[in-house]
Amino acid sequence: MSKLEKHVSIDAQLRLVVPGKISDDDKLVEYDAILLDRFLDILQALHGDDIRETVQDCYEFSAEYEGQHDPQKLEELGNMLTSLDPGDSIVVAKSFSHMLNLANLAEEVQIAYRRRIKLKKGDFVDENSAATESDIEETIKRLVVQLKKSPEEVFDALKNQTVDLVLTAHPTQSVRRSLLKKHGRIRNCLIQLNAKDITPDDKQELDEALQREIQAAFRTDEIRRTPPTPQDEMRAGMSYFHETIWKGVPKFLRRVDTALKNIGINERVPYNAPLIQFSSWMGGDRDGNPRVTPEVTRDVCLLARMMAANLYYSQIEDLMFELSMWRCSDELRLRANELHSSSRKDAKHYIEFWKKIPPNEPYRVILGEVRDKLYNTRERSRHLLAHGLSDIPEEATFTNVEQFLEPLELCYRSLCACGDQPIADGSLLDFLRQVSTFGLSLVRLDIRQESDRHTDVMDAITKHLGIGSYRDWPEEQRQGWLLSELRGKRPLFGPDLPKTEEIADVLETLHVIAELPSDNFGAYIISMATAPSDVLAVELLQRECHVKKPLRVVPLFEKLADLEAAPAAVARLFSIDWYRNRINGKQEVMIGYSDSGKDAGRLSAAWQLYKAQEELVKVAKQYGVKLTMFHGRGGTVGRGGGPTHLAILSQPPDTIHGSLRVTVQGEVIEQSFGEEHLCFRTLQRFTAATLEHGMHPPVPPRPEWRALMDEMAVVATKEYRSVVFQEPRFVEYFRLATPELEYGRMNIGSRPSKRKPSGGIESLRAIPWIFAWTQTRFHLPVWLGFGAAFKHILDKDIRNLSMLQAMYNEWPFFRVTLDLVEMVFAKGDPGIAALYDKLLVSEDLWAFGERLRANYEETKSLLLQVAGHKDLLEGDPYLRQRLKLRDSYITTLNVCQACTLKRIRDPNFHVKVRPHISKEIMESNKAAAELVNLNPASEYAPGLEDTLILTMKGIAAGMQNTG
Repeated sequence: MSKLEKHVSIDAQLRLVVPGKISDDDKLVEYDAILLDRFLDILQALHGDDIRETVQDCYEFSAEYEGQHDPQKLEELGNMLTSLDPGDSIVVAKSFSHMLNLANLAEEVQIAYRRRIKLKKGDFVDENSAATESDIEETIKRLVVQLKKSPEEVFDALKNQTVDLVLTAHPTQSVRRSLLKKHGRIRNCLIQLNAKDITPDDKQELDEALQREIQAAFRTDEIRRTPPTPQDEMRAGMSYFHETIWKGVPKFLRRVDTALKNIGINERVPYNAPLIQFSSWMGGDRDGNPRVTPEVTRDVCLLARMMAANLYYSQIEDLMFELSMWRCSDELRLRANELHSSSRKDAKHYIEFWKKIPPNEPYRVILGEVRDKLYNTRERSRHLLAHGLSDIPEEATFTNVEQFLEPLELCYRSLCACGDQPIADGSLLDFLRQVSTFGLSLVRLDIRQESDRHTDVMDAITKHLGIGSYRDWPEEQRQGWLLSELRGKRPLFGPDLPKTEEIADVLETLHVIAELPSDNFGAYIISMATAPSDVLAVELLQRECHVKKPLRVVPLFEKLADLEAAPAAVARLFSIDWYRNRINGKQEVMIGYSDSGKDAGRLSAAWQLYKAQEELVKVAKQYGVKLTMFHGRGGTVGRGGGPTHLAILSQPPDTIHGSLRVTVQGEVIEQSFGEEHLCFRTLQRFTAATLEHGMHPPVPPRPEWRALMDEMAVVATKEYRSVVFQEPRFVEYFRLATPELEYGRMNIGSRPSKRKPSGGIESLRAIPWIFAWTQTRFHLPVWLGFGAAFKHILDKDIRNLSMLQAMYNEWPFFRVTLDLVEMVFAKGDPGIAALYDKLLVSEDLWAFGERLRANYEETKSLLLQVAGHKDLLEGDPYLRQRLKLRDSYITTLNVCQACTLKRIRDPNFHVKVRPHISKEIMESNKAAAELVNLNPASEYAPGLEDTLILTMKGIAAGMQNTG
């Protein structure tokens, strides 16, 4: 029996533990084994015994490597993989990628099982530890019982707080939507198979369904053959609203009501309390993405508006069916009589329907009019989207959310007045909460553009006016001119303004904003912002383009120097009387985790983000402005990712204060909203952590801790930049040792991987930068700089070790930062990175790679010393086991990827096909042959491009991060 067969043998796995009751960890093995056992049978049926044997042999070599970390095992595995013909190579890569996806599904089901068991026992419910997550009821009880907050204080804080989750189209979701759907069905089959009350017949039918879905997923092409358009990205993002978020929000708010009731608050959270809000960048983020045009922005707004109206329309009939009672207030009776007696000329398609509503069902009359207007609202948006015009007059539609809410509020008041509040607090309350959360636009679209594009427009205007070059002006002159124009009323330019393509794009986008209803839009975000003039320029352009309700302008500070200068820039902005009057006491500032990390390394970036927030809050308080921090976090640790609850609770005191905006990117969207229970937990995590941070802020760092962090950050930045930006051949090494150059072939997003076509690391976006190092399991951007900082501090005075350990144990920010890096080390493997070097990097750069790997090992050792751990993840054995289950799969894919890159990049690299895989066998294995022909346009030898992409996707699935 091979190691893989042993791996999928439930009995063999369970014999490794104490006999008796299956533990939570054994459940993970059981779920994993069920899925893999079914898959191997399917693989054998589709591709024969040889392929199954090959897959099992690959797993065997990988498992032996994982046990011994012997490079010889990797070489033997590489020889096996390079001896495969193109078709079999694709099948093997696809198999291991598929097995990793199945392992992830087993883990998700096991987490849900573990959570249910702990809930029954009354234990803490998070999959890691109590410190990382509490549900809303636990949090509220702890605030009242342990922290002595009054129930009224908690209720007041809760109903006034806002969490705005901003879904972005950043290309980090490597799994196609069609596969995600199939994975969902596999997950559901596995859950049902493990139900206690399942009958033998049910089990047989579910097992057949499970095999069917596993085979359907395996037979689905994993590779996107063309890049998605921004509209495709938007549709994919909006599908989560239709599937989970739409119903998830009212369900979650009911749980909040229940939690409040349990502490003695009998009042429900008001339906218009802004607890949860949703925004989007899909179709609005044009920073470096030429495919996001003004037409795209118009399309996604109209599409979202149509989708929102359709969701309401599909629900309103159920509400009409429910509200069949005849008792009502005089106010509602009067309105119903007026509507019933009218000719209903604006609802011709419902004349027969109206005739059927008896006058003693007044609520249905009111809701019938709502239904008509929703129909018209949907159809008008559909016509505008398809043809650019509609014969449905705007007055026959809902044009703002207040119009929509008014008849619903009338029904609610009437029910309460007639003693029917329990009925009012049913589906009608849920509907009101949906309207308040999603409005008529479903989500508010943020617009994001780089500051240089606005400078281009201003420069064109000043040159056209003959007053000089705006681009060459110092900051003070820019501000003075912008303010003089903002205070005046004259138009700045006409249609004769000379426009480049980039300038036209900026102005046409603003004209789209002016044309569409204002509730379609959220913020106007300026990336690479550095000065007050960046903000003032957008304010002036909005006025010039006749935006009736200007979008709030949000500067985004990203690089280390910009974060350091951000408080002073915002203070200068607030010192301008015109601007303070404009913002009405509210300002939003976005901070970027991705580019700051790429610029200075994770340690320095994290500390500067922390300090910048503290200083920005001080500035805002000084000027009497309520500040909302917008966190631009990615999915990976290198881009600010990590457990949500910990991330929020480790923020500086007073920086959230009941108001939080945060991006939800790429694969994190699926992890957060892909299933109903995931959606519920996501809403719960953000709400509970925001409430806890506001009512029980974390302890601020001691002065001596700050001083130590400042010193460490200087050393870490120097070390990071000395390697990434100052080492003459680093870029060459990076592009040879990783699949960065091949990243774009995955077609996982509409946005180019670089801001500019040419340039080095500085022009590369943070996502492919992180992605490339994640693929090789070296994770350099995450850990580089930590080791030098620790070494400097400990060499200076060994007594600093006790201070670092106190910081780890007592300061949430420091602990979270180190724990996340420790988790990354647990996913890493410098031996795999060494294989990439050996196969892909020129010999004269081998010594450089060896130095980096020595740095990796030293940094890992120092990190464990500071954390007081002997081994990685010793405090979280469950996570350690989860990662270990994936290792052998990922190792096979790593070796396959490195060998495939070698064959792609080195035309002189020849391999010998294994004797038993002859041309005749290749021809008989038609399934494998068909896979080779899926990408005939590839510039590479047959099968190589698909094999490479499949390894990328598989490793991403195994690491559970792409970028």
